Amino acid sequence: MKDFNGKVVYIVGGSSGIGLATAKALAAEGAHIVIFARRKEHLEQALGQIKSARVSSSQRLSYMQVDVSVWDEVKAVMSRAVTEFGVPDVLINCAGRAYPRVFEEISYQQFTETMEVNFYGIWHTTAVLVPYMKENGGHIVNVSSIAGFLGLFGYTDYSASKFAIIGFSEALRSELKQYGITVSVLCPPDTDTPGFHEENKTKPEETRAISAGAKLRQPDEIARALIDGMKKGEMYIIPGFDGRLIFLLKRLFPGLVEFVMDSTIKRVQAQRRNGGSPQKETAGG
Repeated sequence: MKDFNGKVVYIVGGSSGIGLATAKALAAEGAHIVIFARRKEHLEQALGQIKSARVSSSQRLSYMQVDVSVWDEVKAVMSRAVTEFGVPDVLINCAGRAYPRVFEEISYQQFTETMEVNFYGIWHTTAVLVPYMKENGGHIVNVSSIAGFLGLFGYTDYSASKFAIIGFSEALRSELKQYGITVSVLCPPDTDTPGFHEENKTKPEETRAISAGAKLRQPDEIARALIDGMKKGEMYIIPGFDGRLIFLLKRLFPGLVEFVMDSTIKRVQAQRRNGGSPQKETAGG
């Protein structure tokens, strides 16, 4: 998809962060946009920002409330969206959450909720909308993470959900090509979003240390990389040189990547055992 002017775009998780930045960027390219999220007040605020970015008063911009983890709710809301706004040319699944903790501190409830929001939510929206999209084709983008191809300390539930998104997207891409539907997966690094700041409240020191040297990206950067990747039809859209390098190294030299991470983790744990306080740094990878 080279041109988004006049295209109908659904952005799930479009009320903040990367989803909102993408909505504004696509509004600036002339797209009609519907954003989906749980909280009405956040949706209303986001819609105001999207309206300020549009290039024509004829662009249709709206929002709908939905909890992506609830199948019956997704089915009803997405079906209504198709009736009211038309079949999407583009579906961007951006809803997600993370509460990093070591494995033994992650309750079964947290694990279940992480899978329901991060992975089942994508399954739900895609399952409802693909039958409509098959007639005219389009583009689906599922948002994973660098933690979706690199298992990270403190992210056992989150990485599980994000790895699942990549496997799902690869298989779906193969199946939907015959209908003219392209499937991509976005794997952003740490990005300065409300969700990232929420993560930092529970993030283990080992996790902070692993990502301390990487740059914290801005949502607008990720949105631009996402749109550029869509225009090129890329399967994996990985913003930033650091992220692409990690992706390559993980595939070609997995032992090296593991060695570097293990060395960092052992250093932090040795400091803790010796009574020192691991240096607190803002994560960025």
